[in-house]
Amino acid sequence: MKMKKVCSFLVAVSMSLVLAACGNAGDGSGKSLDGQGNSSGNTRGGVQGQKESVLVYGSGDYTRINPAMDEHCEINVLLFNGLTAHDGANQIVPGLAEKWEYDEETFTYTFHIRDGVKWHDGEPFTADDVKFTIEAIKDSENGAENAPNYEDVEEIAVVDEKTVSFKLSAPNVAFLEYMTMAVLPKHLLEGEDMQESDFFRHPVGTGPYKLESWDAGQSIVMVKNEEYYLGCPKIDKIIFKIVGDDNAQAVQMEAGELDLVLLDPKNAQNFAGKEGFTCYDMITSDYRGIMFNFANEYWSKNRDVIPAICYAIDRQSIIDSVLLGQGMSAYGPLQRNIYNNENVEHYDYNPDKAVEILEAAGCTMGENGFYERDGEEIGFTISVMSGEQDRIDIAQAAAQQIREVGVNCVVDIPARMDWGGQMACLIGWGSPFDADDHTYKVFGTDKGANYSGYSNEKVDNYLTLARQFADTEIRARYYGLFQEELAKDPAYAFICYIDANYVAKSTIQGISTDTVMGHHGVGIFWNVHEWTISG
Repeated sequence: MKMKKVCSFLVAVSMSLVLAACGNAGDGSGKSLDGQGNSSGNTRGGVQGQKESVLVYGSGDYTRINPAMDEHCEINVLLFNGLTAHDGANQIVPGLAEKWEYDEETFTYTFHIRDGVKWHDGEPFTADDVKFTIEAIKDSENGAENAPNYEDVEEIAVVDEKTVSFKLSAPNVAFLEYMTMAVLPKHLLEGEDMQESDFFRHPVGTGPYKLESWDAGQSIVMVKNEEYYLGCPKIDKIIFKIVGDDNAQAVQMEAGELDLVLLDPKNAQNFAGKEGFTCYDMITSDYRGIMFNFANEYWSKNRDVIPAICYAIDRQSIIDSVLLGQGMSAYGPLQRNIYNNENVEHYDYNPDKAVEILEAAGCTMGENGFYERDGEEIGFTISVMSGEQDRIDIAQAAAQQIREVGVNCVVDIPARMDWGGQMACLIGWGSPFDADDHTYKVFGTDKGANYSGYSNEKVDNYLTLARQFADTEIRARYYGLFQEELAKDPAYAFICYIDANYVAKSTIQGISTDTVMGHHGVGIFWNVHEWTISG
C-alpha cells in the first residue's frame, strides 16, 4: 500500500499524536488568550476596547487541510462547502448549489450554483471549480480514498459559470450525499500536486471562516467570512488550539484555556454538573473494531479462526470499563443506519464457542497455554496509534479477553504504523449519512478506504446493487444481504460504538444536541455560523 494513499486515512487519526505546550496559545497575532477564550486587547469593528468574540477549540494537530484527499477533519466544514450540505438531521439540503435536477434516463445530475458565491480571496466561485475538484479526486495518481464515491462519473460538463452536470454510468442514489464534498479553487490548485501542494497549509475556501494564521503545532486561527452565503457568522474568531493529548485537553479546559473540546469518557465525566460547563454526550455512528490485515500472510493461513476471535470479546465489559457505559455493542457497520440488519450473527460473548471453533479447525492447546496448529502458535498483534487513550484501552481489554480463550493476542503502540506489514489494528470507521458511505469504499475489493485488503465477491455485488436503487425496500434487501455475508466472513471483529463526549463553556449557545456525529465525533460544527457566545 502506498504511503501517500494511507495518508488520507491517517490525518484524522493522527490528529491526536502531537502534544502541545500547556501554556496559553497564541492566536497568531502575538496576543495571548485570556481565561474566557478571548484575545486580550483585540477589538471588534474597530472600536477600541470592545473585545472580539473568540472560541478556542482543543484540537489535535494537522499536517495539512486537504478535504479532497482526507476525511474526518473537523476543520473542513469551517473553511469549505460542497454543492450540497447536511442539516442537523444529517439530511441532504442545498449548499453552494441552490437547486438540482436528475434525468433518470441518462443518470445525469445538473446543479445550479447560487449567485454571488466568492472564494475567501475574493475570486468568484464557478462551475469550473466543481469540475476541477471531482476530476482531481477521480485521478488515481492523487491517491484519494474518496475516489470510489465518484467512480461511476462518466462525464462532467460545465454548461456555464453557474451550471455543472454529472453523467453517471449507472444509478447511484448516494450521489447527492457525495456532492457535500468540499469544493477546491481551480485558480489556486491547477497544476499543483494534490497531496503535497503548499495550498493545503494555506487553504482558501468558501466556508463561514477563513484562515488567518497557522502556527505549526500550536494553533490554527480562523476569522469570520463576512460574505458567507448563509450570512455572516456571529462568532468573530475560532482558534483550533493544538493540544493532542486527552489528559492535557482536560487540564486546559479546567483552567479556562479552552472553550470547547472532545474528551474521552473518563476525563469528560469530571465536568458533569460543574458550574460554568455544559457536557454534550452525543450519539455517533463511530464504531471500533479489530481490523485484520489480509495482506499479511498470517491470515491466509488462519482466516478460519477469526470467528473464534469475534466470540472471545466481551463487548459490554469493555463498554462498561473503558467507555463508562457510554456506547453500545457493535456487530456491523450500519447499526445507526435505517438499513441495519439486526438479525445477522452478533458474535455475542461466548468463550466456549470460541474454543469450539479453534478445536474444530484443528488447533490443539500448547504447553504455554495457547493454541497451536501445524507447529505454529495461534496469536497476533493489534497495533494501535498512540494518543487516543480510549482506543488503547479498548485494544488492551480485547487482547486480554482473546488470550483467555487461548489465542496469544498482544497490543503494540508503534511510533509509526506499518500499514502494509501489521497483522491487525484497532480501527475506527462509521458514517451517519447514506448507507453507501463507509461501506462501498471500505469493504469493496480494492476500493480507496479498504485498508484491510478484504475481498468478498458477494459483498461487492450486494454493495453495488444497493447503491443503484432508490426504492428503500430494495436497498434494504441488498444491504441486509451485505451484512449477512460480512458476518459470515468477517473483515473486522466489531467491538463497540462510542459516544462523543464534548465539554463546552456554558456561554456557548447554538450547539445542536440531537445530531448524530460521525467518525471521530466529527459534525458538531455543521451550524457554527449560528453559534453565539454570551457574557
